[in-house]
Amino acid sequence: MKQEFSNKWIGSKQPRKQRKFRANAPTHIRHKMISAHLSDSLRKKYGKRNVPIRKEDSVKVMKGEFKNKTGKIETVDLKKMKVMIGGIFRTKKDGTKVSVYFDPSNILIKELSLDDSKRVAVLERKGRMGEGSPLKNHSSLKESKKFKAKPLPKTEVKENKGDKK
Repeated sequence: MKQEFSNKWIGSKQPRKQRKFRANAPTHIRHKMISAHLSDSLRKKYGKRNVPIRKEDSVKVMKGEFKNKTGKIETVDLKKMKVMIGGIFRTKKDGTKVSVYFDPSNILIKELSLDDSKRVAVLERKGRMGEGSPLKNHSSLKESKKFKAKPLPKTEVKENKGDKK
């Protein structure tokens, strides 16, 4: 089997091909794979079901040993495709505390970090938000002129009358 990542891959029922796709994916695609569901209030607010996780998002653990614990995302590990939540530790036999990595499918985003203007722009662009949108008047979006669409320059096509075949 080839080791490279293929953009042409659509999908397969075979688990080995699904694992290969995830293992060989580049970081820009891995970032999308690290998505978690939004809470009901955020889902209504932004018109989206899930969002890629970022550092400083406030989350709640939905499954496992630490179910119903909440905290903020400390690190997002794209290589392992796991996230670390602050304040949640596992105690080892020698008494030391170790941070726990969580799979993004087992956590729920309770509060989004909107410090980044790019993330605000993505939420506004991809969500189904109307005039009452909470992001329409967001201060970081107003300051960011980088994301405003610029009109394309008009080009004129001239025909050569001298070329006849």
